[in-house]
Amino acid sequence: MSVNYVLDTNVLLYDPMAVYGFNGDVVNIPITVIEEIDIFKKNMDQTGYNARYISRFLDELRLKGDLSRGVKIENDTVIRVNICEGEASQKISEDLIKDKTDNLILSVAKWLQENESLDVIFVTKDANLRIKSDVLGIKTTDYEKDKVDTESYLEGTRKVYVSDEIIDRIYKEKKYNFDEQFVPNEYFCVLSKTDEKKSVLMRYSEKHSSSVIIDTYESGVWGIFARNMEQRFAYDALLNDEIKLVSLLGIAGTGKTLLAIAAGLLKVVDNQAYRKLLVSRPIFPMGKDLGYLPGEIKEKMTPWMQPVYDNLSLILDSRDTNETYGTLFDQNMIEIEALTYIRGRSIPYQFFIVDEAQNLTPHEIKTILTRAGEGTKIVLTGDPNQIDNPYIDYHTNGLTYVMDRFYGDPIAASVALQKGERSELATKAAQKL
Repeated sequence: MSVNYVLDTNVLLYDPMAVYGFNGDVVNIPITVIEEIDIFKKNMDQTGYNARYISRFLDELRLKGDLSRGVKIENDTVIRVNICEGEASQKISEDLIKDKTDNLILSVAKWLQENESLDVIFVTKDANLRIKSDVLGIKTTDYEKDKVDTESYLEGTRKVYVSDEIIDRIYKEKKYNFDEQFVPNEYFCVLSKTDEKKSVLMRYSEKHSSSVIIDTYESGVWGIFARNMEQRFAYDALLNDEIKLVSLLGIAGTGKTLLAIAAGLLKVVDNQAYRKLLVSRPIFPMGKDLGYLPGEIKEKMTPWMQPVYDNLSLILDSRDTNETYGTLFDQNMIEIEALTYIRGRSIPYQFFIVDEAQNLTPHEIKTILTRAGEGTKIVLTGDPNQIDNPYIDYHTNGLTYVMDRFYGDPIAASVALQKGERSELATKAAQKL
């Protein structure tokens, strides 16, 4: 049987195409949701874009029929805009604030439950609203499109135990075919069964149809040395031109941004494999109008990009040189990009780092990745434990979404950095707090 789904505002702002995900059911949009969407439609960010899309969609739909009665779309779903009806439905509980928008939206679900025969399911990304809905006896669920299981990315490095003879052979031939199955660009550690100190770091290469030894860059990259196994994996992925998309996941202090920038400088300045190092991070909310800040675009971006400047200073300091990152900007080797204006662009032959990617939605990540022109490499860094965007969570953010969708793709690699290296205090703070 069909189901009466009631959508909260945050579902439509997160995914304006959500209305197409309920085949043959009735999708109810409370009129209070329309009012809330109207507040966001002037925003120049992804949320504003989504709000405008929904407004246009409903405006076009009303020309085909009466929205209050319901209008059928191509997948046989009926879209209906609901007005809160009946005193009983508005006073769903004396403990709730009567005119609060969340409660008015809930009241529509309650009215449908009391007055129509179809099962009612309230869909919201707001955890507190799901709690209230459940207490009031209304079936509720999170909007789970693009939701991924992240546990496999946090299990740590895979270990393979072999004989000393095989390890010696690997060092001699630089590659080996194991009986175990690996996906393309999967990193792992091979250890001796008798002495774990005897080991080799490897990556499965689809190009060679075998596992290959990685370069551990013992001499460092622009003065930055890998301090642990995962950082060595990261350098291999960052400096391999055949890998076009790299995702670096890890808690604060694990070196994600530092390693990415150091690798980018090597590839751009020294190797000239790319024309420019392009760095950006979400201005939360993504694309917040920079016009509210004084100065030119570079000055407007400074508060948001200061962590990048800090990493650049650390890298240059480690090289014991009088060169400053300002020189690299003047030479057009590095550019800071506002994600606000990335839609419609084409970005060829650039080493493009997107920092704090966990604050992006899957749709925003798609927008960014589809800007990549010929010869461009994109590096996503972030920590899904530190999400500031209210419309996404640990399982639905853009970083983990990309890691899931590109798992096993020969042009992509993911590395989960486990150990904090910023300082002893930073590492313990991340663990204990």
